[in-house]
Amino acid sequence: GLWDEMIQTLSVVIASVLLCVLAGFPLGVLLALSERANRVIRPILDTMQTMPSWVYLVPAVILFNVGITPALLATTIYAIVPIVRLTSHGLVYVDAEMLEAARAFGSTRMQTLVKVQIPQALPTIMTGINQTLMMAMSMVVTCALIGANGLGMEILLATNRVEMGKALLPGIAIVIVAIILDRITQAAVRKSEVKGDG
Repeated sequence: GLWDEMIQTLSVVIASVLLCVLAGFPLGVLLALSERANRVIRPILDTMQTMPSWVYLVPAVILFNVGITPALLATTIYAIVPIVRLTSHGLVYVDAEMLEAARAFGSTRMQTLVKVQIPQALPTIMTGINQTLMMAMSMVVTCALIGANGLGMEILLATNRVEMGKALLPGIAIVIVAIILDRITQAAVRKSEVKGDG
């Protein structure tokens, strides 16, 4: 009886992960290519990663009141760090010999990035997406505090009424959804590793 709530939760999680990838991937590339950007943005990422998750709810509520939109914003801000860090990490630690060979064959910086660095860093980037997905799932219950409907709201309502059984079922549902999403992205990581080796 939790299908509708699961769909609501999944829609927020998937939308926030898509936003994280759209914003985080270019930012990770920028960090890998520019030392100055790396020096400026990395302390901000460190701060974002150590901040408690519910801190992001306050500015989101101030900007958008309560509901799905602030939940989406808070989840995106909280979950964006792994994709940025791991994209940057993957691109920086591409095999130096491959980069040397690409330059020797006359590749421009953009061609080297697109045809050598990104394909070689793809397993690390996919791991970043997986971690982003897991962090977005961890925000489900927190976002219920600002009116995001779904499985998190079911847990919050049951906890407020001290109904342990009713809180347990949506909790199990969140775990099952998280495991399924994790297995799907892990399979994508393995597939990208095979392509990278090929």
